Amino acid sequence: MSEESGTQDPTGTSGTSGPTGPSGAAGTTGPLGTTEASGAPGPTGTTPGPRPEPLRFFGTTWLAHDGGYGARRAGVAVGSLLAAAAGCFVLRFAYEGLTIADVGTFVNLLVVVMFAICSALAFRRTWEGFTRRHDPASQASMRGLMTIGFIGSLLAYFFRSLTEAPGEKLHREEYETAREQYEKRTARRTGNPSKKKRKR
Repeated sequence: MSEESGTQDPTGTSGTSGPTGPSGAAGTTGPLGTTEASGAPGPTGTTPGPRPEPLRFFGTTWLAHDGGYGARRAGVAVGSLLAAAAGCFVLRFAYEGLTIADVGTFVNLLVVVMFAICSALAFRRTWEGFTRRHDPASQASMRGLMTIGFIGSLLAYFFRSLTEAPGEKLHREEYETAREQYEKRTARRTGNPSKKKRKR
């Protein structure tokens, strides 16, 4: 029986396609988190090679600083600062609740120090994440600390947005490295013509 009725092949040998990139064209995952298209340019005008990885709140506008890149940066800066201020306001109410409950000076001081340390560590880790990728295992282990110190993470986003899109430097370096590797591979393939068939 033929498979023309539209059913999928359980073995996965027919009709398979590669991962779809941001533009919807099939391709393969390239190095350093980029998406690499294969083949000649398609009907949508996409070119083969690595594609930039989208950034949260920015998409791929960080590559050419278009598509409202400046407005997005301003929005992230203002939004993260307002969120940090709102978080401080909530923590203030929580501290006043502890004071009213009369849990003692030691407990009040312990809570303040805990939030201060967690916020500082969260700020540092978030800031480092803008320039290098963290190990997934360490990210999972630090999830609780990052949640408690969320104000530090928000402040890291605010200060980074004043100079660039948070994570732009890391993504640009990875994209340029992937482009260089792709161009070298392409040059090697085009520079070595196929051998001619031997005459019998």
